[in-house]
Amino acid sequence: MKENTKKEMISWAKSFIVAIILAFICRQFLFSPITVFGESMSPSFLDHDKVVISKTSKIQRFDVIVFDAPDIENEHYIKRVIGLPGDSIEVKNDVLYINGKAYKEPYLDENKRISPSNSLTEDFSLLEKTGKSKVPDNMLFVMGDNRLNSKDSRTFGLISYDSVIGEVKFRFYPLNEIGLPK
Repeated sequence: MKENTKKEMISWAKSFIVAIILAFICRQFLFSPITVFGESMSPSFLDHDKVVISKTSKIQRFDVIVFDAPDIENEHYIKRVIGLPGDSIEVKNDVLYINGKAYKEPYLDENKRISPSNSLTEDFSLLEKTGKSKVPDNMLFVMGDNRLNSKDSRTFGLISYDSVIGEVKFRFYPLNEIGLPK
């Protein structure tokens, strides 16, 4: 009886160690939970929302990503990818133009409704904000959904792909907002 108990304990210990190693590998290389701080992505994501990011996603235009803050050490930002390498970006009369084509931004609708002027994004061009006419290779142009209150590429410039931690794939808190990001 004692021998069986000892074997069972060793089996449980091995299983526990394997589970810990798998969890570590998954968190380091595949996905990770992140807490949102600040209002720059409101109403899409609010302060203290909890999300899961994928560290293996291929970043595409309009994805929401988490990246190392370029202006504050050991901090992370959550923003929406607006420009990919090779893109020219401009906003005129609150309309986003990428490579000369106008894009609708439905994630801004709620903020536009409550904005006193119904306008969220001041006119600008990538050239004015970064000194470059197109997003360079290995770089991204990002903006927050709360355009009136977002420190983003309009302020700190382009970010490198190397600074991207992952793409937001799932919100798990608050409970009434559980699900895939909009």
